[in-house]
Amino acid sequence: MENRNRLPVILVDDEEEILFGAEYLLNTHGINLAKGLSDPRELLPLMEREPAGVVVLDLFMPQITGIELLPSIVQQYPEVPVVVMTASQEVETAVACMKEGAFDYLVKPVEESRFISSIRRALEIRQLRQEIGSLRRSLIVEGIEHPEAFAHIVTGNRHMQALFRYMEAVADSGEPVLITGETGTGKELIAQAVHHLSGRSGELVSLNVAGLDDNLFSDTLFGHVRGAFTGADREREGLIAKAARGTLFLDEIGDLKPASQVKLLRLLQAGTYYPIGSDVARTSDVRIVAATNKQLHRRMGRGKFRQDLYFRLSSHPVELPPLRDRKDDLPLLMQHFIDEAAQSLGKVAPRPSDELLTLLSVYDFPGNIRELRALVFNAMAQHRRGQILAMDSFQQVVKKEKNHSPAGNGTLSPKTGPSIVIPGQFPTLKQADRFLVEEAMRRAGNNQGIAATLLGISRQSLNRRLHLMQEK
Repeated sequence: MENRNRLPVILVDDEEEILFGAEYLLNTHGINLAKGLSDPRELLPLMEREPAGVVVLDLFMPQITGIELLPSIVQQYPEVPVVVMTASQEVETAVACMKEGAFDYLVKPVEESRFISSIRRALEIRQLRQEIGSLRRSLIVEGIEHPEAFAHIVTGNRHMQALFRYMEAVADSGEPVLITGETGTGKELIAQAVHHLSGRSGELVSLNVAGLDDNLFSDTLFGHVRGAFTGADREREGLIAKAARGTLFLDEIGDLKPASQVKLLRLLQAGTYYPIGSDVARTSDVRIVAATNKQLHRRMGRGKFRQDLYFRLSSHPVELPPLRDRKDDLPLLMQHFIDEAAQSLGKVAPRPSDELLTLLSVYDFPGNIRELRALVFNAMAQHRRGQILAMDSFQQVVKKEKNHSPAGNGTLSPKTGPSIVIPGQFPTLKQADRFLVEEAMRRAGNNQGIAATLLGISRQSLNRRLHLMQEK
């Protein structure tokens, strides 16, 4: 389910019935990439041609023994865990194998749960080793290797570039990705990039889980069989089946109902699910990418989100910065949205003035990039002629929202308000007035119109204050 088995499990045993039984067992537990070799001489040539996830190795075989093969595998492919599975119960043999680098030692006949548990742990270790290697390469390589995956994300910000490199490093992992960030930061675009980078053959299927009750969530995700409930006159395929070998994007995961959280956790843990009305488990090979604008740690503390589900989902966390923390992207984003709006409205694209960019640089954008796009489209709808985009509509929004601070309610939001610490002697009103004027002028780049907007006064009032300050 979590795609740990994208690299095959290679089973090496001279007994055909053991190979068949092991392959069948792996398939029934969702580990459906297994290759059986009855001739151990074929193993190293096969590993040279294609990467392996795990090798399950019998020790005593006629052509070449597992005892001889084990050191060669460990030396040539140290990233591949080797699980020894043999009828020998001798402690000395087990100790010798572990010293040679075996990941685990299983004695035949192996209990089913013990066998599956060992293979899953080995696959997890293999995946972690692969991801660590990718992360090391991403730290060494300054640029991103697949810019086409991020072509729809407009940015030149260093933090965003670092996120892109991290996403490239973990994209082909089967582990879930948890994308967090305020509303309007572009979480769905990041999910699309993760899917593109993963190279998975299936579709990217999206579902906003906010507002779904448990029955609707189960039916939408898992589907149902005919006759499962009144009105179920035919079988319905759920989104998990639709996203097979692809990616399932669950948006607003922080709003998932408690009963649905349990079902999603079971899916992540076991890789199996039951359509409504069916008692036959189905396996799934789908990558889960989840997103939320909620502070999940806070919701866990209030008992509204399961800790075990959080840790399952956050194998690869991606936290998107708000627009106020990537103001260096403003010129790029502004021109991008101006061009987009001009094409949509059939107009010639103007350019933003330096004064407008300065005004926006002191605005916190509670709605982030989505808000900026709406502001630009509104301004373009009012634009008649000229090469410079008018800033009147932007000024009105900044004036109206400059003291606005969204309610918390567990969401990730801008700072909730100023907290001023006044050391030493308490200032007089004149001193405070002077400080505020100077600070506004500094933030506005000495632009009086923008500074007046920040102070909530007219430009004429600011001008009078500046004159008085100069006279003193």
